[in-house]
Amino acid sequence: MNYEEIVCDANNLYRAYKASIKNSKWKEPSQKFAMNFLKYIFSIQEDLVYRTLQNGPVDEFLLSERGRVRPITSIQIKDRIIRHVLCDEILSPEVKKHIIYDNGASVKGRGISHQRNRFEVHLHKYYKLYGNEGYILFGDFSKFYDNIIHEIAKREILKLVDDDEFITWLLTIIFNGFKIDVSYMSDEEYKNCITNTFNKLEYRLVPKELLTGEKWMDKSVNIGDQLSQIIGIYYPYRIDNYVKYVRSQKFYGRYMDDWYIMNPNKKELQDLLDNIRAIADELGIHINEKKTHMVKISSTYKYLQVKYTLTKDGKIIKRINPTRVTAMRRKLKKLAIKVENGGIPYENVENMFKGWMGSFYKLLSRQQRKSLIQLYEDLFNKNVTVVNKKLVIFDRSDKEVTKWNHGFKRLLQSYAPL
Repeated sequence: MNYEEIVCDANNLYRAYKASIKNSKWKEPSQKFAMNFLKYIFSIQEDLVYRTLQNGPVDEFLLSERGRVRPITSIQIKDRIIRHVLCDEILSPEVKKHIIYDNGASVKGRGISHQRNRFEVHLHKYYKLYGNEGYILFGDFSKFYDNIIHEIAKREILKLVDDDEFITWLLTIIFNGFKIDVSYMSDEEYKNCITNTFNKLEYRLVPKELLTGEKWMDKSVNIGDQLSQIIGIYYPYRIDNYVKYVRSQKFYGRYMDDWYIMNPNKKELQDLLDNIRAIADELGIHINEKKTHMVKISSTYKYLQVKYTLTKDGKIIKRINPTRVTAMRRKLKKLAIKVENGGIPYENVENMFKGWMGSFYKLLSRQQRKSLIQLYEDLFNKNVTVVNKKLVIFDRSDKEVTKWNHGFKRLLQSYAPL
């Protein structure tokens, strides 16, 4: 099958449909779509075959995560199906062949836990060679997704599929939906908009009446879009290959826009940073100077929300910031009220809690684990058991339910101030 046949295949579109509603079956649009899913799938297939596909409307909202506010874009189910069939069946397998092993995020089996583990592996291997003398260069790309240039992103992705004509057409349609209306810009600003740093969060403050559709910027991809995740992994691959293969840096890793290099030579790290800047400039990537810094490998530093220290005897000390535990407790209390009021399904909360505990389980103290599990049990009327460091959650017995019902309102009232 060629690429067009793969994307247009009804079985692949059906799998893409199942994947697109996996975490949103309870939502009204998903339920309406499910009532006539075959009709909609064949309609999508027809749009692909006859090249009549158009981007649907999007919803935008702000998400507060780890102390940062991000603009998130939510697309319709039809568009999510297109993304899934394109990414799952074609782009993801191809991208995985061409990226380094220490490039994580949005790749199956290479999530945040994998990347933390690779960081620790690099620390251990570095210690065996150099002890705890040397440095780590931590780097960050500023407004990474906001400043991805469409022309470069499309060109690099199309190389993976030998510039296939159908994929070229499909990517053009999708990237048209990423374009930014910059009619509010002066001619001088518009001339330099591709090279200047763009901030989508600030863009949301531009009055709607100034967005007249006269000028468009071919830069920025939407956070929350599956294709954007693939682009985020692959877009800086030239930097990854330069550091890993051209400069033979064994102790390098990247998780989207966060990256590090371990090296005993401070001057070599500075030279690496200068060359990374040069490649980044060619890609339109902006180095975040505030977050890009060099530290002694024997000091305490943070990577992917975890604090690390490499001791003189080679032991790695890991700590989680206590504020993250406090934040999770507050989040659970708010979610309990939403579940009680029917605002969200309980299953979403359970999946979130299992994922969070799985990510931080080894970093939590015994008391922190016990306290969080006890809170979860009290809030959601469940019993929680830990098996092989994984949570198994099940309903309480009838006697326990009766006892829980008496105390639930009082429990929520005590948490209300938070």
